[in-house]
Amino acid sequence: MVARRDFIRNGSLLAGAVALGFPKAVFSQAMYVSKRPLPAQRKFTSPAVEKAISTIKKEIADPKLGWMFENCFPNTLDTTVQFKVENGRPDTFVLTGDIHAMWLRDSTAQVWPYLPLIKEDDKLKQLIAGVVNRQTKCVLIDPYANAFNEGPTGSEWDSDLTTMKPELHERKWEIDSLCYTVRLAYHYWKESGDTSVLDETYRKAAKLIVKTFKEQQRKDGPGPYSFQRKTPIQSDTAPNKGFGAPMQPVGLIVSIFRPSDDATVFPFLIPSNMFAVVSLRQLAEISDVVFKDAAFTKECIELSEEVDRAIKAYAIVEHPQLGKMFGFEVDGYGNRLFLDDTNVPSLLSIPYLGYTTVDDPLYQTSRHFVWSTFHCWFYKGKYGDGVGSPHTGPDYIWPMSIIMKALTSSDKEEIAECLRTLRNTDGETGFIHESFHKNDPTKFTRPWFSWANTLFGELLMKVSQQHPELLKRQYA
Repeated sequence: MVARRDFIRNGSLLAGAVALGFPKAVFSQAMYVSKRPLPAQRKFTSPAVEKAISTIKKEIADPKLGWMFENCFPNTLDTTVQFKVENGRPDTFVLTGDIHAMWLRDSTAQVWPYLPLIKEDDKLKQLIAGVVNRQTKCVLIDPYANAFNEGPTGSEWDSDLTTMKPELHERKWEIDSLCYTVRLAYHYWKESGDTSVLDETYRKAAKLIVKTFKEQQRKDGPGPYSFQRKTPIQSDTAPNKGFGAPMQPVGLIVSIFRPSDDATVFPFLIPSNMFAVVSLRQLAEISDVVFKDAAFTKECIELSEEVDRAIKAYAIVEHPQLGKMFGFEVDGYGNRLFLDDTNVPSLLSIPYLGYTTVDDPLYQTSRHFVWSTFHCWFYKGKYGDGVGSPHTGPDYIWPMSIIMKALTSSDKEEIAECLRTLRNTDGETGFIHESFHKNDPTKFTRPWFSWANTLFGELLMKVSQQHPELLKRQYA
């Protein structure tokens, strides 16, 4: 983190230099010194990523915004990846950042923006293949776990009342954990044409994913998973002896926890079920083209269609002021929750994940709800507005919500406003955080949150491609 005294000192130097007649641009470079580790200390270096940083940074007129991009886009590679070749196969363990564990969700999202670059960098391609292989290994250890250790070391959550194993960091059942493994494997294959990661081991993992989804439709009882934790934090454990709130089997998939790792109120988490529909379609294509397994292809298609029908039957709800929109959580009995949480998948993010399009009227109404005072976790402050989360409590905005708003927007001025807010809420650290206080961005959570950093880099890459004129602006 940049110390406040350093920031003030740099600012004083800049003011003095300008007074002496030196160009501001020269001293803005001195003020915004790279926060990346020294080259010898970086975990992994990709020539393609370095080239992208150099190219995009030259397009960014705002020196602070360019500095943040340079710090954030390579943060996953610089600080979190541990790559090796084991038994002839690439293997990559990806730390989430300040927690020494690998989340299936985060690890996909952390390397996601690098996928378009793998055709020009075989080393980077091998790194991402290693993430796919490691995720496959994790799913086969336990498809219900959300986070894994690098080895069988145990964790601080070993006392949780669930079936813990020494390889697990945490065992919270979240649908999206499995979806993210499919997302990465599918798009790695599509981008590279490499099927080496889609081998018999992956096929076993894919079948286990589908088996787990079916178990959590709970047509034949609650299934094998339950979770309880001895904790004063209500959202950190599950009710009903660890099986979650009551639900009626209607074809949707139960998720005991959200992508935030907080417990669901109603067990059918709709953004995650939408993500599952997308993932099952992708598995069907992998099965058809790579595995040549007609029976499994059919199973994936049928399950995706069943879940999609159930979403349309039970998750389209009537808001008293806004009209028809997607509910966040439902239970199959008619109860529903008007909410959105910042972590992806969220209602805001469903076009980003490929379930629907930005111009879908139901999505547009849902989007309006999320970014409005009808939503209890929406905040406006001195430095902008955005969505928070029960995970961090009142008055804290998650930059991830602002990034996702921009990634799913077709309005240039809306995107520009998101860039302005992100630029001005880093707490003068040069990085994106988990959350910041709506009136004081120097109050933030998680100083090292790699997913948020990389997602910010992904946004600027997209802006460069689709709206390069926005990078020519100043956002102070």
